[in-house]
Amino acid sequence: MSNPHFQNQILWAGNTVSSKSKKDLPMFQPYPSDQTYYGYFNDFMNYVSGDWTITSTDGGGDSGEVIQITSGAGGQLIVTTNDADNDSEELQLKGESFLIDGNKRAFFSCRFKLSDVTQSDALIGLAITDTTAIDGVSDGIFFTKDDGDTNLDFVVEKDSTETESAGIHTMVNDTFVTASFFIDPNSSQVFYAINNAEPVGVVNTNLPNNEELTVTLAVQAGEAAAKSLVVDYVSVLVER
Repeated sequence: MSNPHFQNQILWAGNTVSSKSKKDLPMFQPYPSDQTYYGYFNDFMNYVSGDWTITSTDGGGDSGEVIQITSGAGGQLIVTTNDADNDSEELQLKGESFLIDGNKRAFFSCRFKLSDVTQSDALIGLAITDTTAIDGVSDGIFFTKDDGDTNLDFVVEKDSTETESAGIHTMVNDTFVTASFFIDPNSSQVFYAINNAEPVGVVNTNLPNNEELTVTLAVQAGEAAAKSLVVDYVSVLVER
């Protein structure tokens, strides 16, 4: 008798524009021992500082940074800088566990917001471990927001050579945005989507396919005032 158990993944249909970004994405997070994907998911119901490499820049030396769980439906992490210009907080998950080589499907998604979208910098995504991530990393796939504008940008970077898609979304103060990307091994593109809208493909010429990467969450003050990044969740899945 053949095996009667259902062995395939349950996928999102992706039949409409609003759900197309989820096509071929597993509807349920695989178990850690799943043989199809490995991954990381944090809904920030709690926060363990020891799980992260934390780099703090404190120009005033007052140690006023805040990294903790804050109230919010579904769990949220708030990361607040000190109050000097260019003070920053950078969190990188310990261990570089994600290889995005273009031969396997990979997914990343994060829902986050900034207290001040003009006078701040931010970096959200996958990158190599770097204590100056906010100033630029050599390898990664990530979303950035530069001081002095409200534009969210998408960057695919290898060996300090990047493919940048600038101004893919206009950020609004204290307003959540869901930023996602997807690597399709059947395409020579990396797809990004904002708020689950129609995915946009960019060339994968600078895919960092020879470096293991890690989850990176970073914010920097663009003026002499504390700035906050709030993260609702972060999810990464990579095909084994």
